Amino acid sequence: MARYANIIVDISMEKLDKTFQYRIPEALKDSLTEGMQVIVPFGKGTRTLTGYVVELTDTCEFEPSRIKEILKIVEKGMPIEGQLIALAKWIKGTYGGTTNQALKTVLPVRKRVQEKTRRWLVRKISTEEAEDYLKVFKQKHQTARFRLLTALMDTSRLDYRLVLEQLHLTAATVKKLEEMGILMIETSMLFRNPVRTSEMESHPFDLTESQKTIVENIRIRTLKGDMRPALIHGVTGSGKTAVYLELIAWVLEQGREAIVLIPEIALTFQTTLRFYKRFGDQVSIMNSRLSAGEKYDQFERARQGQVRVMIGPRSALFTPFPNLGIIVIDEEHEASYKSETVPRYHARETAIQRAKMTGAFVVMGSATPSVESYEKACDGAYCLYKLEQRVYGQALPTVEVIDLREELKEGNRSILSRRLRELMEDRLNRKQQIMLFLNRRGYAGFVSCRACGHVLKCPHCDVALSLHMGGRMVCHYCGYEEQAIKECPCCGSPYIGAFRAGTQQVVEIVGREFPKARILRMDMDTTKNKDGHEKILEAFSEGRADILVGTQMIVKGHDFPEVTLVGVLAADLSLYTGDYRASERTFQLLTQAAGRAGRGKEEGIAVIQTYSPDHYGIRAAAAQNYEMFFDKELSYRQLMEYPPIAHLLAIYLSHKDKESLEMGADRLKAILHKEVQNREVQMIGPADAYVSKVNDVYRKVIYLKGKGIKKLLEIKENLESFCQKEAGLGLLNIQFDMNPMNGY
Repeated sequence: MARYANIIVDISMEKLDKTFQYRIPEALKDSLTEGMQVIVPFGKGTRTLTGYVVELTDTCEFEPSRIKEILKIVEKGMPIEGQLIALAKWIKGTYGGTTNQALKTVLPVRKRVQEKTRRWLVRKISTEEAEDYLKVFKQKHQTARFRLLTALMDTSRLDYRLVLEQLHLTAATVKKLEEMGILMIETSMLFRNPVRTSEMESHPFDLTESQKTIVENIRIRTLKGDMRPALIHGVTGSGKTAVYLELIAWVLEQGREAIVLIPEIALTFQTTLRFYKRFGDQVSIMNSRLSAGEKYDQFERARQGQVRVMIGPRSALFTPFPNLGIIVIDEEHEASYKSETVPRYHARETAIQRAKMTGAFVVMGSATPSVESYEKACDGAYCLYKLEQRVYGQALPTVEVIDLREELKEGNRSILSRRLRELMEDRLNRKQQIMLFLNRRGYAGFVSCRACGHVLKCPHCDVALSLHMGGRMVCHYCGYEEQAIKECPCCGSPYIGAFRAGTQQVVEIVGREFPKARILRMDMDTTKNKDGHEKILEAFSEGRADILVGTQMIVKGHDFPEVTLVGVLAADLSLYTGDYRASERTFQLLTQAAGRAGRGKEEGIAVIQTYSPDHYGIRAAAAQNYEMFFDKELSYRQLMEYPPIAHLLAIYLSHKDKESLEMGADRLKAILHKEVQNREVQMIGPADAYVSKVNDVYRKVIYLKGKGIKKLLEIKENLESFCQKEAGLGLLNIQFDMNPMNGY
């Protein structure tokens, strides 16, 4: 029986929009595996290309007589592209999507971008021959050629660009001398390094006894072949990064490479500095703010061995290191490690899978581990390590909870409680720094009528418009924008107002209260431009501002020794979001926010302002007690059978026509009803998505809940296959999300 291979050809040069099918010759049937590099005929004539086997199949997708045969396997083992293709296959099987979507995730550089090069002019002829040419050029008044050759008499190698600029020459003059054999043009590749070399310096590190114990234990354990992921649960400021650095240094000594994942771009500035000071030019960064050319350069530098430590958010996980030794996941609890686009992979699980394929080990760290990871650590699937004290013995910050209901009763309607204002004035007088955290961005939240309660929404999306400076109301889903209105469209009331809790509004209020204070604002709007995060964080760390007002990005992982006061202005904003992870996220945010205070010599205070002071998530955060929170939260998850007690598969459906979507959802429900029978799987829905319409596209969701992940994966694969054949379902956009962390 004939066997076939679906192959992606010449990854570095060709588009990844399709695979090509080839017949497997009898001689290779037993030896060919997925991920292998092969030589195949391509196009007309005798052209051959290198390809990578994506899938082996018995199904011929074309007329058999038109299928060409694989020529041979490349005899040099499985290259890094092959490893990543094998990882892509695992991602597709676990998280859904197409083969090409998975390939584009692990091989993000789809095509070669314009490379940045440096060109040199090199004299090919002897000095005697050059002098003869100079006489001729002078005689014929060929002054441009004369100037260029004269310059090459002094030094036989010149920078192409500088020659043209300083001697006022044209490319045509250079080309003419090249044609005459007088000179040649040499080209060398310049890789763009996004890390500024001015940031390098020696950085000795002395580990505490607790840190040394963890490093040594992980070394011994991995050498003995115990490759279980390590979870470091360390209080804020306990020095988890120092442990990462020591383990990476050990891995580099073995000739292997390291990947360090960080949750988002905001951490790149300080995190990169710590690693760059230790490992110098061996370090590079990867993030979404880099240009296409910079991204291409970083992957090429890694592939060629010029970079051995890559730092970045989840996309850095696919750095093409040929001999990967360690993957570090800092702040492993972060929701940003879960992709919001297909395939909706989780970087933590994918990192563990890549480590298995390459013989690497995974180290995770957090002051507030995810419930899933901590539960696995308690069960022994992960190795749990604890750092229970700060590096220099500083006390954890004192946390005060302010009941905003009492503030209102006392007549205080300001966003700043009386206690927080008092502490801010004290810190400013003592020349200490303050961080104010708000889980919102922009000038204000939703705009509503105070008479009838009508909320102004985007006409294209089922979300409220936000009021910004200049009287603009903006939709943050599709970008729709309109001028602010003065009367309610429902009742005609002039009492139109906004929930005044945006970072911009906070800056204005604080500025009025403390006019002499220097204030910086950090949110999505102020960090749009390249290096926006770095500039704000650098200014604050250098003491050029007294108060930093910001959203979530200011409270995660940053270390500012002069910050002695942190104010959480509205702890409830993330508490009641209709998501089973809401309590966990709120606890994590509050604990991380409080942990920014008192990391230097002075003791710190954190003030949490809330309307729900008795909620277990807020009480646990105030007590800085993770175990207290974990026990309560896990009992809640057990009661409701939410992850990690069970697995949750979300099926997202969307279509521009509402009726077609509803019919498709009902059809899918009927199919799933048969699939889930006798599988101990519960189906929920279909229901409208949290945001039921975005950019004129209607959205619904179906949830499948079950304790066995294999059963859910089987249902997903059956459903994917069925949807391709069913005409009505083929019109819908259907996506899968295993154990979703982000809203839809």
